[in-house]
Amino acid sequence: MKILHLDTNHPLLIEEFNELGFENIEEYTAPKSEVEKNIHLYDGLIIRSRFTIDKNFLDKAQNLKFIGRLGSGLENIDVDYARDKGIFLAAAPEGNRNAVGEHCLGFLLALFNNLTKANSEVKMGKWDREGNRGVELDGKTVGIIGYGNTGKAFAKKLRGFEVEVICYDIIGGVSDENARQVGIMELEQKSDIISLHVPQTPETLGMINTEFINAFQKPFWLLNTARGKCLVTEDLVSALKSGKILGAGLDVLEYEKASFEDMFSRESLPEAFQYLIDAGNVILSPHIAGWTIESKAKLAQTIVAKIKSRFC
Repeated sequence: MKILHLDTNHPLLIEEFNELGFENIEEYTAPKSEVEKNIHLYDGLIIRSRFTIDKNFLDKAQNLKFIGRLGSGLENIDVDYARDKGIFLAAAPEGNRNAVGEHCLGFLLALFNNLTKANSEVKMGKWDREGNRGVELDGKTVGIIGYGNTGKAFAKKLRGFEVEVICYDIIGGVSDENARQVGIMELEQKSDIISLHVPQTPETLGMINTEFINAFQKPFWLLNTARGKCLVTEDLVSALKSGKILGAGLDVLEYEKASFEDMFSRESLPEAFQYLIDAGNVILSPHIAGWTIESKAKLAQTIVAKIKSRFC
């Protein structure tokens, strides 16, 4: 089979495809319009998030048998249309779930102990112990929304703490030894921390909004390592100002481009985003929760394994 690679990935991806007898073509710079002209020549496509695989693109991909996406979701692909055309879709949420779980834990401990704020102050010559007094994680209830690969990984990381971990998911029966599945009312009543682990779908777009936030019985801490567009930033800022949300760890932002590659190309930043930048109780990272040295290899290996099991 002839495979087109549109994004750079771990070398083992091409190495193992070569061993399977696949012909690998690397094209990392051509625009989408140029790729479309030749996509009919390929049996397989490997992509991260360089551009959207839409109906027009898929109609031109007359011989395409599979698309492998080196990431946890498939939101940049018209999934229903691709499957209607008999194209096998392979994502790799198993590959970076551990990295995301560790990142969430890092966010949480840093927020509770004012680590980024204290670090900045000390480096500026300010020694404020009382102003950086932390809170302890023990005794808190952690609510995980979306209990799939990354949600389960985060719950596993919490096993060493004296916390209650509950999870909410539209799929029933997802409880395990690390988290108890609950309904939305119990989640709203008990959670001290909310961590978001849902895919980007029409149902999850903007799901974290003022109505959602105000339904919770007590102020809470918010973590988002899922997708930025699942959270309404202006509503988050309002909740941070009112104290309804005590602090936030955000690896993803509503304003990200679909490629996830740039955030600062605008001449002026949205007012709500500027607030997040300035806020001492908000930690931001550039969509790197699943972006470790180890996960890069795991993502590639996961895709190889799925393609191999289907076509070899």
